[in-house]
Amino acid sequence: MKITKYRLLTMLVALAFVPLVLVNPLFAKEKDAGHSNDYRTFHTDGKVDLGKIGDSYTSDLVMYLAGNQFMVMEELIKDFQKKNKGIKTVYVETIPPGQILKGQLLKQGSIDGQKTSMEPDIYASVNLKHLKKLKGKGKMDKYIIYTHNKLELMVKKGNPKGIKGPKDLGRDDLVQSHPNPLTEGIFKFYGSEMLKDLGIHKKVTAEKMCKGCWAIEGKTWFTVRHHRETPQRIEEGKADVGIVWTTEVVHAKKEGREIDGVSIPAPYNKQDKVGYAIGVLKAGRNQDNAARFLKYLATDAAQDIYVSYGFVKATKKELELKPL
Repeated sequence: MKITKYRLLTMLVALAFVPLVLVNPLFAKEKDAGHSNDYRTFHTDGKVDLGKIGDSYTSDLVMYLAGNQFMVMEELIKDFQKKNKGIKTVYVETIPPGQILKGQLLKQGSIDGQKTSMEPDIYASVNLKHLKKLKGKGKMDKYIIYTHNKLELMVKKGNPKGIKGPKDLGRDDLVQSHPNPLTEGIFKFYGSEMLKDLGIHKKVTAEKMCKGCWAIEGKTWFTVRHHRETPQRIEEGKADVGIVWTTEVVHAKKEGREIDGVSIPAPYNKQDKVGYAIGVLKAGRNQDNAARFLKYLATDAAQDIYVSYGFVKATKKELELKPL
């Protein structure tokens, strides 16, 4: 076959594109809904590394936090480092806290085939029982509550399905995307309780316990990491509605994404129950830096940053260290 200049140019362009697809993070983000963005290393010069799991062993401060605050981290950590210049690298993981507890703190875990430290400096969850379990293992003694959140429904921009509130989750014409009941505290402790309060838990979930799966084929999807997957599934037309935190709706709208929110009235939104608990692990390498971060969380600056993303301020009493 004769290779013309045009054919040769086409072949070269195609070959050049192959490694781009394999390594370009934009393509990876499309494939995994941005999951790789939940492992970040912040440097004092403003640089942010993604997915450098080994930094969990070497950074000046290592934090494993409930994933639903991922949107706050860049502004929060930059402000913290500005006020604590000696802390040059901060490694932050923002994934479901149950997944962290079971898969990384109580046994050796790995992310994309890379081992991750079992002894971070700080751990935070939306459920105090997680921290009390660490207390029982001799790994943590004290904690604070540093912010609050509430449940909301995420829908397509313009709400084309006319969803009015949580009772509509019992409708037969909706495809739903919810956090999984195994590792995502938002559903395990709060979303499932809301559905039970409404008398529709079995109808929505078939009482299935799995993640990254159909709880009800073609009707209810359980995510691996809802704050990444649910907005993407809604935008792509794979879901009509999903239970999320109010802060995730606020963040997605700030980014100009094609979603809207439908408020959930109290007490169904669990606003009186959702408190974010955080504590220092006794085996962490950077005890002083961890203590400085907890002290920073109690400042007006840190609290105002959280509020700007839709969170609710903690009280002064909640921000005082107390025994587990």
